Amino acid sequence: MGMMSEFREFALKGNVMDLAVGVIIGGAFGKIVDSMVRDVIMPLVNFIAGGQIDFSNKYIVLSGTVPPGAPLAEAQKVGTVFAWGSFVTVAINFVILAFIIFWMVKTMNKLKREAPPPPPAAPPEDVVLLREIRDALKR
Repeated sequence: MGMMSEFREFALKGNVMDLAVGVIIGGAFGKIVDSMVRDVIMPLVNFIAGGQIDFSNKYIVLSGTVPPGAPLAEAQKVGTVFAWGSFVTVAINFVILAFIIFWMVKTMNKLKREAPPPPPAAPPEDVVLLREIRDALKR
């Protein structure tokens, strides 16, 4: 039973619970960023580029007979393809996520208030008596 109680103590520590909450929120936040890139940013890039760019279907055929202009999923079934467009999308996701986390941490650090320094402790009674004696001798 000793190992189970030790595990329970470890699992219920604040740091482990904070980490679990952070992983869960991070996963959900990653989905939000993925949707933002796929549904907002990439269509805007496509629009600005004149409708010529759709990164999700950009690939280079490495082997097989892939018909020209075939969607990525179809090309992957027929042959081996280097899907660089998917990589670009994931890289954009990472950059946006890293930028947002950077600003969140920076904001959190600004919001943290430094603890005020503790008030100076009163000197011990013997030090007070010695100071009084010193001052009396000076007079």
